Amino acid sequence: MRRRLQIAAAAVCGGLALIGFARGGSASSGAGGLASAAARRSAGSSSSPSALSPSSASAASLSRGRRLFVSSCSACHGFNAEGLPGKGPSLRGVGALAADFYLQTGRMPLPSPKSEPTRSRPTFSQPDIAALVAYVGSFGGPPIPVVRPSRGSLARGQELFALDCAGCHTIQAQGGIVTGAVVPSLQAATRTQIGEAVRIGPYVMPRFGEGELSEGDVNSIARYIRSTQKPEDRGGWGIGRIGPIPEGMVAWLLAGACLLLIARLLGERVSPRRLR
Repeated sequence: MRRRLQIAAAAVCGGLALIGFARGGSASSGAGGLASAAARRSAGSSSSPSALSPSSASAASLSRGRRLFVSSCSACHGFNAEGLPGKGPSLRGVGALAADFYLQTGRMPLPSPKSEPTRSRPTFSQPDIAALVAYVGSFGGPPIPVVRPSRGSLARGQELFALDCAGCHTIQAQGGIVTGAVVPSLQAATRTQIGEAVRIGPYVMPRFGEGELSEGDVNSIARYIRSTQKPEDRGGWGIGRIGPIPEGMVAWLLAGACLLLIARLLGERVSPRRLR
């Protein structure tokens, strides 16, 4: 019975290893359709619900946005979005771009004026967000950008991201920590939110204008970030893509355990009398 249990344990370990390598093989076999799948996601996925621009916003929408702003935002930004010293900046001129980014990512409203705006679930419903975006956008400023990752270059996007973004967000866009702030992961960011963040420079992130990163550059960066959100694990079991050193340690531990079990099973098959 003991030998049977050991054989069963060895079989389970070997089966888990085979499953991990099989997953990697299936991901590699699907590499040929990666480009078309990415194109379908870029074309079909909704980057963010369409917000009303100031020119197309109806009087009812602006009125609704005004009421929501007074009840939820005026304590920090003032009743007329002129800002309040020590509480919140003026929102005149930030445009629909900034309002959409902060509301869609749940960074606003803040629990405290001194809190770091971090990504969370949006506080408002989509119709309320559209109304608030229309109201803030009515004071002027840039509109919500149109980001098209399918028109960008993956190689160019990786180059730009490594140069301008990876120092804080890491090359796999997993986020990190810098002095005085927590750098968010970009795994949940939509293409529109990526374009908005580039132009806004939220919190301690630097702002990149058209002269530094063109529309084509933003498309390429968005394409690269989207490629990190669902990457291929060509080497087998990805283990969360936590890096080569911990991945190697896990591999050695699994392989070592399997080898010990195999050695034990083989050793028990040899009769002590034969060794004499």
